[in-house]
Amino acid sequence: MGTQRNGFKKEQFILSVDIGTTSIRGYVYDKEAKIRGSCTTQVVPLFPEVGHVEMDPDALWKGFITVVKGAVQDAGVQMRQIEALGISSQRSTFTTWDRQTGVPYHNFISWQDQRAADLVRSWNRSCTMNAIHGVMKVLYFLSRQKRLLAASLIVFSPQHVTFRLVWVLAHYKQVRQAVTEGNCCFGTIDTWLLFKLTKGHVHATDYSNASSTGIFDSYQMCWSGFLCSLLSLPLSILPKVENTGHNFGSTDQSIFGVSIPIMSMMADQQAAMFGECCFDVGDVKITMGTGTFMDINTGSKPHTSVAGLYPLVGWKIGSEVVYLAEGNSADTGTAIKWAQNLELFSDVKETSDMAYSVSDSDGVCFVPSFSGLQAPLNDPKACASLMGLKPTTTKSHLVRAILESVAFRNKQLYETMLKETRIPITKIRVDGGVSANDFVMQLTADLFGRKVARRQHHEMSCLGAALVAGLGAGYWRSQGELKKLHSTDRVFLPQVVPKGGADSRNREYIPVLQRWERALRRSMNWYNKP
Repeated sequence: MGTQRNGFKKEQFILSVDIGTTSIRGYVYDKEAKIRGSCTTQVVPLFPEVGHVEMDPDALWKGFITVVKGAVQDAGVQMRQIEALGISSQRSTFTTWDRQTGVPYHNFISWQDQRAADLVRSWNRSCTMNAIHGVMKVLYFLSRQKRLLAASLIVFSPQHVTFRLVWVLAHYKQVRQAVTEGNCCFGTIDTWLLFKLTKGHVHATDYSNASSTGIFDSYQMCWSGFLCSLLSLPLSILPKVENTGHNFGSTDQSIFGVSIPIMSMMADQQAAMFGECCFDVGDVKITMGTGTFMDINTGSKPHTSVAGLYPLVGWKIGSEVVYLAEGNSADTGTAIKWAQNLELFSDVKETSDMAYSVSDSDGVCFVPSFSGLQAPLNDPKACASLMGLKPTTTKSHLVRAILESVAFRNKQLYETMLKETRIPITKIRVDGGVSANDFVMQLTADLFGRKVARRQHHEMSCLGAALVAGLGAGYWRSQGELKKLHSTDRVFLPQVVPKGGADSRNREYIPVLQRWERALRRSMNWYNKP
């Protein structure tokens, strides 16, 4: 630790970086978990072909270095005052690289990439998958083991790494050759950054990132040997899986002038969950950004889902493993951005007032399905649509219908979660850019019939990675201490209709919700039609 002239120790800080889909953000946090400095740079996605979404590894590396230096400078502190570094990153975006030189064989292939969609479809329909489902059903019937039930229901998704990696091995000869020579490393963004930061000394990831790839067995807590042999994926290229809070190694001194211990690596939704202090079973976190991700803490057991909720490792700190079940809706921020591009409004901040300026949406329903419908409907062929338009329909009606659809999808995910997990909900916390919209927040509280709390800061992933790193470095002592630092910006209570006593506004919305569900059904399976 640096000392000042009068002998006092200099204040120490925690630095955290979040590599998102559209930006890289770096934050410096103090003992109160307040932001002392920040820096952001944009991520530019590449679209080399239709349906292909990539990122340039060099640009990501440069962006990472820029935000680390920028945040420290913005905080007005020195690099040596940074006690630990935490990294949060988007999930399932990966590359492969040369073990000797660290040079990637290809660009990062984004979680949004659709190049393996046909492969996924044909596998999901294949005789092999039918056979696996059949065998697993029989084994489950005989043994009643939850993980066999999960295996009997498994369907592959293009969002997972699995088939995009199969595609890479089929299309890039260089990668196949490197695998044969034992010179190939695979990694998600966190793994590649760690490899670069430690000058090739460490090839590792954490349980939260590994469990998001689709190649990991959350029941056995290791890479799935069964899946790898089924799809001919070489286990030799996969990184070592470590605890979420772990000393992953230190940054090479040549990079920042000093060596900083990397004390946490975490997948972004799990990091947001930790940042919201959702440490107890039944805690729910809803992140409303580009998409909506709803996670529930299911405690020390993975949840086996029939309706498309995904069991994830939330984090592993020490010997304690916390599992989450997750449902997502892909087009939350996308729908609002689309409305803005149509010039229905100029500033997102206006949308709440516009929605409140009319008493209802005048019968208009919006289906937010630019990239299909996820749980519980799981229909990749659904289309986005506006229904029930009339000559009297105004911009405000359209905006209200779009915002309502975001809250209605929240309600669907929430109902699925309640039915599937049967876990009593303890608290609900909401973050992400769209959570700044009071109309969406209030309607969500009304539909849930429950209190919903919103954080002051929307950037929870960064905070979560910082809190885990700080715990590991002894900067904070316990999860109890972290809960005390948690600050809420506003609590939305379900609004009670005065006449109806304790009846919430939920009942008012039943006909609107039913009409919207009808519109949803009409939008389904659209792209199969001639």
